[in-house]
Amino acid sequence: MFESVIEMFSYPFMVRAFIVGALVALCSALLGVSLVLKRYSMIGDGLSHVGFGALAVAAALNAAPLTVAIPVVIVAAILLLRIRGNSRIKGDAAIALISTSSLAVGVMVISLTTGMNTDVYNYMFGSILAMSAEDVRLSVALAAVVLILYIFFYNKIFAITFDETFAQATGVKADLYNTLIAVLTAVTIVLGMRMMGTLLISSLIIFPALTSMRVCTTFRSVVIHSAVISVVCLAAGIALSYYCATPAGASVVMANIAALILYSLAGVIRRKTWR
Repeated sequence: MFESVIEMFSYPFMVRAFIVGALVALCSALLGVSLVLKRYSMIGDGLSHVGFGALAVAAALNAAPLTVAIPVVIVAAILLLRIRGNSRIKGDAAIALISTSSLAVGVMVISLTTGMNTDVYNYMFGSILAMSAEDVRLSVALAAVVLILYIFFYNKIFAITFDETFAQATGVKADLYNTLIAVLTAVTIVLGMRMMGTLLISSLIIFPALTSMRVCTTFRSVVIHSAVISVVCLAAGIALSYYCATPAGASVVMANIAALILYSLAGVIRRKTWR
C-alpha cells in the first residue's frame, strides 16, 4: 500500500494535481458554506460556464488560459450581483442568462477555430494532466490570497451570511463583502476548472457544505468540517482516478457523494440517539 502511494507521487503531474486540487477544494469549501446558506450556491455553475467561454477565447487567441479567464469571470461575478440586486431578474434567472450565453459563445468560438480538440475536452470534463508548472505557481499564489482574505474577513462574512439586513444596520458594508465573496468564488472556480472541468467544478462548492450540515449545527463547525471533507474527498478522488483510470472530476464527485451519504446516516443516527 505504502509503495503504491510512493509510486503515485513519483509522477510530477500527480504532485501538481494534489497541490492545486487541495488548495482549490479548501477555498471552495470555505466559500461554499456562505453561498449555500445564502441560497446562491449555483453561482459556481454559472461562473464555470463563463470560464469555459473565456478559456475558449483564450485558446482561439493562443493566450494564457488563466490570465484571460480570471478577469472575465470576476467581471461576470460582479455583474451577477448587480443584476440580482438592481433588476427584476432574479438570482437564478440571472445565472442561467449569463451562463448559457457564455457557453454558447465558447462553443461558437471553438467551432470556428480549433474545433473540439483535447484541450476543449479537458476544460469540459477536467484532467489531472492539464496542470502545468506555471499553472501550479499561479494557482498556489491566488489560492493563498483567497484563503488570507477569507480568514481576515471571516467575521464580516459570517455576519452577512446569516442576517444581511442586521449586518447593514450595524455598519457592515454588505455590498462590499458580497462582492468579495463573489470575486473569491470566481477566482476559485477558474483555478479548479482545469482539473474538475466546467461541468463538475460547482460540486466542490455545494457538496462539502451540504455534507457537513447533516451533522454540524454551528457556522464555525460547518466551515471546519466542510474544509476537511473537501480536501479528503479531493485526495480520495484523485487516488481513485490514478488507480482506476477514471476521470478526475467525476472521481472527486463520487467521493463527495459517498461522504454525503455517510454524514446523512450519521445525522439520522444522532437525532434518533438524542430522542
